[in-house]
Amino acid sequence: MKIDAVDFFYLSMPKVTTDADGSQDALLVRVRAGSHVGWGECEASPLTCIASYVCPMSHGACRPVAESVLGQPLNDPKDIARIRAAVQFNSMDLLQAPHTFSGIEIALWDALGKMLDEPIYRLLGYKSAFPKLAYASQLFGDTPMETEAKARSARQAGFRAVKFGWVKYGRGTAAEDAAHVEAARAGMGQEAHVLIDAGQIFAQDVAAAAERLPALERCQALWLEEPFLADALAAYGALADRSSKVKIAGGEGCHSSPMALNLIEFGRVGYIQIDTGRIGGIGPAKEVADHAVAKGVTFVNHTFTSHLALSASLQPYAGLADHRIAEYPFAPRQLALELTSNHILPDVDGLIRVPEAPGLVMSVNTSALAPYPQDVEIVVAGRRLFRSAPLPG
Repeated sequence: MKIDAVDFFYLSMPKVTTDADGSQDALLVRVRAGSHVGWGECEASPLTCIASYVCPMSHGACRPVAESVLGQPLNDPKDIARIRAAVQFNSMDLLQAPHTFSGIEIALWDALGKMLDEPIYRLLGYKSAFPKLAYASQLFGDTPMETEAKARSARQAGFRAVKFGWVKYGRGTAAEDAAHVEAARAGMGQEAHVLIDAGQIFAQDVAAAAERLPALERCQALWLEEPFLADALAAYGALADRSSKVKIAGGEGCHSSPMALNLIEFGRVGYIQIDTGRIGGIGPAKEVADHAVAKGVTFVNHTFTSHLALSASLQPYAGLADHRIAEYPFAPRQLALELTSNHILPDVDGLIRVPEAPGLVMSVNTSALAPYPQDVEIVVAGRRLFRSAPLPG
């Protein structure tokens, strides 16, 4: 079969705030190839992704993503890899291209899995899938009391691991941050995992990040995530040298597999956390997972939005038995919850499993999405390059 059409649906909550919550809007991608339809999601700015798909060519290495995708054959995983390579070469100066192609690439895997009647993880070479321990991923509370209440809520919901991040962490004193970490531990109890996400707040300031390590060690935090900018490799490596008990995590900001491999090699992270909606899709995420295994680093998904994104992000390491922790969107906005009619739910032990059926196995709930579409039209020199299509009925 060949790729007949790629459709984008820009969805948004009625009000978008400055909260560090990527579930407030979404770019849903539909790929049509013969009689098969695949769905994907970009974890990026919807409007700029659409623009990078249709924009006029600036020069030979700055072409719209569409030029490398439409009309291409889609019959096996090698076709997806070939299309990805074409996008990387033809759109190398179009910096939004990896984010745009991420959603397309995920949809290609979904369509291919349906055509070949196989789960995606098997198309990646795994024979079986292993359960993952879901951690309830959420933002810190405004006060330690709120953070403790949020942790208690996660524990009561059956989660045995929780992650808190962003909000005020790193913006005040180390003592103020410690109070939130202690509250998270108090709310979860001593047996659960507690993970902390600094949200790149320290930029490249290793000393400021290191000030937080004693409290993290005292509270037995599993990791400190993204203390620095995604490409601050020297800072990551320096902090890793100072932290013997608390591992450093990072990688969600990586938009290519080489960028993630460099974070493993030179940043010396203990956990590499990859978002398939940013890095270029499922294929490059699998490359990172393979490298992580070889280097003794634990691979983890990054997912803070929908269960369509969650299914995609689990595929690259579904077959790795020893890489068993997974980010789970615990409190996303209603848009993300309603994007699919089915969800990946933790069992009584707090474990989640990748769906055992062809493709991503997530059903896009188009009827529930009626309140969210944003009408977009892109016109250049009187020529319409894009106009929003209606959601399918």
